[in-house]
Amino acid sequence: RKLREGDIVNIDITSYVDGYHGDCSEMFVVSTKNENDVSAKTKQLLQVTYDCWIKSMQFVVPGKDYKDIGAIIEDYIVPYGYSTVRNFCGHGIGSVFHANPNVYHYRNSEPNGQMAAGHTFTIEPMICEGTARCITWPDNWTATTADGKRSAQFEHTLLVTKDGVEALTGKTQDSMVHFWEKESTIHKGPWLGTSARAKEESAKILEKLQKDGTL
Repeated sequence: RKLREGDIVNIDITSYVDGYHGDCSEMFVVSTKNENDVSAKTKQLLQVTYDCWIKSMQFVVPGKDYKDIGAIIEDYIVPYGYSTVRNFCGHGIGSVFHANPNVYHYRNSEPNGQMAAGHTFTIEPMICEGTARCITWPDNWTATTADGKRSAQFEHTLLVTKDGVEALTGKTQDSMVHFWEKESTIHKGPWLGTSARAKEESAKILEKLQKDGTL
């Protein structure tokens, strides 16, 4: 069907530069007015999905277990009555698009190893209003929730550094800023990472957004 006012859409973009892959996605609100002009139910799904994603990325630092990412996400979203998809996962990425480790977005005990400086991988939780069970359409590509309810997703390609993590697919000073970035209780403004370099760049963007009244 055609898009309607108030729909939410995820756009997933991949890149291939100098022999290496990148993978990211972001949500958008279909609106001829203002993205804030949506129902409270829609805003909550987008905000909770964004915040659980940010919270899970802030966990990333050398020495942490990959398996613990999922618990952070699931523990955050369950009190809102949401579920997290188990059929798809984040993944290692580099010269190969899908590589180890698998990064699960739900509580698990998989022995997927520990993070180390230089590792690159994605975190990309799909959070659902209802069931997380998926069905695949006859085109063998499209996947939807079994109950037809909505889901939301965000994704970054991440680089583990000696002092934290950086989003290789992070925003720039000219990027669009959404309400979930403005209203987040986890991190205000675009999130670029926790390393010293990422924090420095984040501060520059935040200063610009505050000066022009965006935040």
